[in-house]
Amino acid sequence: MNKQAFGTGGCRHAALASCLALLGAVLALQACGGGGGENASAPAAALTPTTGRVSADSPVAAGCTGGGAVGVLYANAEVEPMLARSPADPQRLLAAWQQDRWSDGGARALVAAASLDGGANWTRTLLPMSRCGGATVASAGDYERASDPWVDVGSDGFMHAMGLAFSGATFATNSRSAMLASRSTDGGRTWSAPIALVQDGATLFNDKNTLTVDALDPRFVYAVWDRLDSNGNGPTLLARSTDAGSSWEPVREIYRPPATAGGSAQTIGNRIVVLTGGAWRGWLVNVFTQVDVTAGAVSNSVRVLRSADRGATWTAAVTVADHRAVGARDASTGTAIRDGGIVPTIAASADGTLWVGWQDSRFSGGVRDAIAVSRSADGGATWSAPVEASHGGGAPAFTPTLNVRADGLVGLLYFDLRPDTADSTTLLAASWLATSRDGSAWADTVVWGRFDMAQAPNARGLFLGDYMGLVSDGNRFLPLVVLSGTDLDNRNDAYLLPVIPGAGAASLAASSQAQAPAMRAVNEAEVEATFQARRQAFTQRVLEQRLPDWGRRVKLKPLRAPGSPG
Repeated sequence: MNKQAFGTGGCRHAALASCLALLGAVLALQACGGGGGENASAPAAALTPTTGRVSADSPVAAGCTGGGAVGVLYANAEVEPMLARSPADPQRLLAAWQQDRWSDGGARALVAAASLDGGANWTRTLLPMSRCGGATVASAGDYERASDPWVDVGSDGFMHAMGLAFSGATFATNSRSAMLASRSTDGGRTWSAPIALVQDGATLFNDKNTLTVDALDPRFVYAVWDRLDSNGNGPTLLARSTDAGSSWEPVREIYRPPATAGGSAQTIGNRIVVLTGGAWRGWLVNVFTQVDVTAGAVSNSVRVLRSADRGATWTAAVTVADHRAVGARDASTGTAIRDGGIVPTIAASADGTLWVGWQDSRFSGGVRDAIAVSRSADGGATWSAPVEASHGGGAPAFTPTLNVRADGLVGLLYFDLRPDTADSTTLLAASWLATSRDGSAWADTVVWGRFDMAQAPNARGLFLGDYMGLVSDGNRFLPLVVLSGTDLDNRNDAYLLPVIPGAGAASLAASSQAQAPAMRAVNEAEVEATFQARRQAFTQRVLEQRLPDWGRRVKLKPLRAPGSPG
């Protein structure tokens, strides 16, 4: 089969059905072409964009290891980008990513990049949140590695960055971890020395942080993450600033999921949004995935906490839905993709409507992940039934990121494997933006149509990041995505690829209802047992990327799908 490029930009929705058919048949998609809604086709040989590159050659000093040289170093490889836009000046953008990923966890450094002209030019800065990032001895950033970059910009123009710093393997003797925050008051040209929000030794590990500036009062900045113990328990922690990041209140626990006797429970993927309109204006809503192990079996759920007083107190946790991700893999080789399957995404409309998305296999009876979306019109107290928002056509979809345009159009950025072929030497993936007005019908626009994930860094799975960046400006969405190329000395780069969804285009209705009869036609108990085994294997793989030997620590009992070898 010929593997022809299907290039940049936006498949016009009027031609979407034929475009998808070609994807499934011969991948001859030059006619879909585009560039955020334009109809220019890409050269057949192009696997990565020729414009829009935000990252550059690694600024880290050659040979720097930070003192921890175990694992394979992917120099020049950027992963896990985040993007924020100034609410006061839409031309001001702030990005961040992991720089030079290690195979066994973390990166040599974190880089922040600021643009004052809407992404045409960037000023890149190493953040001293690790030794290779420029941290000095005994400073807050004096750690071997860094990970989980997150950024936001307040209405006062102040830029904020947060990262996880750590030394040593998780829970190993003398290992330690910290959550660090820094700010820039001059548009990203210079950054303050990092402040340690928390520092822990070998008995605890801090993980998966996010940072949010209060859109109604930029003096308030919220940082949340989970902190794991060696038994697999992990509460949600909050640090809050009331002076725009100049100082921070002591960290405190805002939610500890209850664990059954002999079991464990943790949160992961915490993220706060601030409601700026509607009856719940000013409320904070924190989304997370809760992982429960009871009697040796895993169950996951997407949940939220809510606060009406800027994080001083929080309501009881509310369940959005069961979390039924099984993770993505290369069907030809079985190689795992380290996707964002355990991390939910959240966004809020100007009218106060909340949107949550996550990977979920319910629409295929547990066979493959799609992207599920649920919404709330009452400040997160109740949630709609999940709807399938991705259109993978039988291919797995993964790593969702949500944003809502000022006019209420919801954008969902995700990857899928629609372009892939039977060639086991490649793993062709695409990046898409699905959009919806009502959360029921979703239309796809191509962000980037064909790149080879087989060349991505293998960090216990082929890795682009647990999340991507997505903001909006006027009628445009601005995705910041990591794409892998063919240069083994520069496996990944971060690209800003603006998208204007096609106006008046046909949309694809969510397919969950159409698939339900087929799912009911099979043995439901067998389908559920197969799903449970796949979800447990996925959860174990994801958490053992963070907590070595997690399955043994939480006393996980092996599950096998019906019919699998004993």
